[in-house]
Amino acid sequence: MFDKYKDECGVFGIFGHPEAANMTYLGLYALQHRGQESAGIVSSDGSQLHSHKAMGLVADIFGEDVLKKLPGNAAIGHVRYSTTGASNLKNAQPFVVDYARGEIAVAHNGNIVNARLIRDELEAYGSIFQSSMDTEIIAHLIATSRAATLTERIADALRQVKGSYSLVFLTGSQMIAVRDPHGFRPLALGRLKDAWVVASETCAFDLIEAEYVRDIGPGEILLIDRLSPKSFRPFDKAPYTPCVFEFIYFARPDSNIFGANVYAVRKNLGRELARENPIDADIVIPVPDSGVPAAIGFAEESNIPFQMGLIRNHYVGRTFIEPKDAIRHFGVKIKLNAVKELLKGKKVVVIDDSIVRGTTSRKIVKMIRDAGAKEVHMRISSPPTVCPCFYGIDTPTKKELIASSHTIDEVNTYITADTLRYLSIEGLYKAVSDAGASFCDACFTGKYPVEFPVEGIEPQMALFK
Repeated sequence: MFDKYKDECGVFGIFGHPEAANMTYLGLYALQHRGQESAGIVSSDGSQLHSHKAMGLVADIFGEDVLKKLPGNAAIGHVRYSTTGASNLKNAQPFVVDYARGEIAVAHNGNIVNARLIRDELEAYGSIFQSSMDTEIIAHLIATSRAATLTERIADALRQVKGSYSLVFLTGSQMIAVRDPHGFRPLALGRLKDAWVVASETCAFDLIEAEYVRDIGPGEILLIDRLSPKSFRPFDKAPYTPCVFEFIYFARPDSNIFGANVYAVRKNLGRELARENPIDADIVIPVPDSGVPAAIGFAEESNIPFQMGLIRNHYVGRTFIEPKDAIRHFGVKIKLNAVKELLKGKKVVVIDDSIVRGTTSRKIVKMIRDAGAKEVHMRISSPPTVCPCFYGIDTPTKKELIASSHTIDEVNTYITADTLRYLSIEGLYKAVSDAGASFCDACFTGKYPVEFPVEGIEPQMALFK
């Protein structure tokens, strides 16, 4: 319903804590923004794995009775929005496989771009798949590896895949965290008294009062057991290209990822946007929630008052079905409502993080005009999105991205704003300079760090549907 990129997935793991399942529940609660379709927890009691997965939100799935059935001092968890595979329970994670060397569970944030080719090869040799997840392919590759140790089997499997992955594995006696050589997705290591914790974002550490230790490095395999964690780097070195859109939209503002604070970066995006695109206006308003920090930065830099001119209804879930026929026109009003008293007669600057298809921006501009605004100026705190993502974000196809086939003036004509301006790619890199990385910006530039099969690119995000 809402014209936004969909959050990919979130992973969490803890080893050496007497209430591992409870801590994992809290960690997933903090990561709920990364996926709202399904959630799961797998725990280890030292000899066997215990699993519970369901469709829906973390708080609705894991009650006290369920958590009691997940014993042990180690657990991993996952929240999911489907990037590959249909949205149903069989595709919920963590994925558990029982093979010759025992049980192993895996939780994955990312996307394997050559998954279809590998799956075809495995099926030709007799492999049977239970789901349509690319994650299951990793499990099959581990199971068929002839390497001696689990870390070597994981490395053997991951050398065969292309794409993005932040992974957490769990066996009866070990937890293993892995990040792909490009470091596309965030993954951090923390400490909670005697326990070790890994999570997609540091906001999960804050909730359980764990101390951030460091990021899992690109291309690193970190083995955690009863002894001290052991780090392995078995992969060929690759350019470090974390996803810049994590800063722009996906990560929670209170998280630190890729060496920088998300809130601070988003404020910087707004500041750079104001420097590049000055405007004479009465108020600056964000499209909540993701546009708020950038709008504050824009307002501070331009000395234009910041106001919350749009109010979001936080109780509309991602599973909401847009009404049909007579009431379809309500659209964005289901999630957003304008504060007429603030907007009437004003020249308004609206800050949003991105424009995907343009449909939501068009409705927001109309809503603000209907509230009595004198002028509506749209400012976007990222460059025009012209290419889809194949590394773990559910994006539309290129032909559905309005900026890929229309000039900025044409996009503005469609959304009906008085003016439309985007942040430049140069301004984007100024704003994220504190992170000190060369980011993956393929959605803005079309320069993909990892090659993928040319055939079937468009359907890749709906793999095996």
